Amino acid sequence: MTGRAVRATGGAIGTGTATGTGLAIRAARRLGSVVAGMLLLAAAGCSASGGHDDGRPAAGRPAAPSAPASAPPTRPAAPPASAPGSKRVTRRWQPRPGVAWQWQLSGTVDTSVDVPVYDIDGFENDASVVARLHGDGRRVICYVNAGAWESFRADAKAFPAALLGRGDGWDGERWLDIRALDRLRPLMAARFDMCRAKGFDAVEPDLLEGYANTTGFPLTAADQVAYNRMIAGLAHARGLAVGLKNDLGQVRELLPDFDFSVDEQCAQYDECGKLSPFVAAGKPVFHVEYELKPAQFCPEVRRLGFSSMRKHLVLDAWREAC
Repeated sequence: MTGRAVRATGGAIGTGTATGTGLAIRAARRLGSVVAGMLLLAAAGCSASGGHDDGRPAAGRPAAPSAPASAPPTRPAAPPASAPGSKRVTRRWQPRPGVAWQWQLSGTVDTSVDVPVYDIDGFENDASVVARLHGDGRRVICYVNAGAWESFRADAKAFPAALLGRGDGWDGERWLDIRALDRLRPLMAARFDMCRAKGFDAVEPDLLEGYANTTGFPLTAADQVAYNRMIAGLAHARGLAVGLKNDLGQVRELLPDFDFSVDEQCAQYDECGKLSPFVAAGKPVFHVEYELKPAQFCPEVRRLGFSSMRKHLVLDAWREAC
């Protein structure tokens, strides 16, 4: 699930209302993953097509993804191919600031969006989707949850009950005790092995800020730094780039360990300046807003050099780029 749980602003767990805006985002993503068909039907009548970078509606367009244009636009060279499960022999991908991206975590991936970078669900998409995107010259990021247990994932039974903390406000999700590095390391390594086997170029590990939430465990900032560095090391050992998801309070400490940032709503909360060290270090900030209109945030993030867009909470194909 995606979301900025650290920015919780109210609401009661177990009441059907998320604990703040961030959890509402995560809930929308979960619904998109579990009942994507229902969400896509609901969105079909009111959302714009993912294929339009400027967010213009496509009249009569169904929720299902469209076919790529017959005459593909100019694209960067395709990433080096690697057999699923094989060791990478090429240099780890390092994206640069300002590169355009697409983030789709619900519904069938619309591969017609003409951007160099895609961020998609690692469990829900197989190697053929990654290969198709690579064939179109895209780089592909593998979304996985690194900070919370999800009952609906294929590896859910592998997580010891002792490591599962409080729920995060939504059915089937519980915070992980990230202090248990030795027990979580092989579980996360297996997830990153999955990403590598499918041919992904990078990973987006979600919920790397449990220390700032009510998890059921006495997590400290030091615990989070240690865990996040372990996560980064696991990715790099597999030849995968890795992004720091949100966790703005530890950007300066963790900047050397991560290759890019994935951020939600920094403009809404007036925090985008905290991410500027990434751009200064030649690393991109992949940023989205959900509630603000582009005119309200694009001027600032353009100045900062971010890769920014507006998205629906369900993180379907629709996007409105800066």
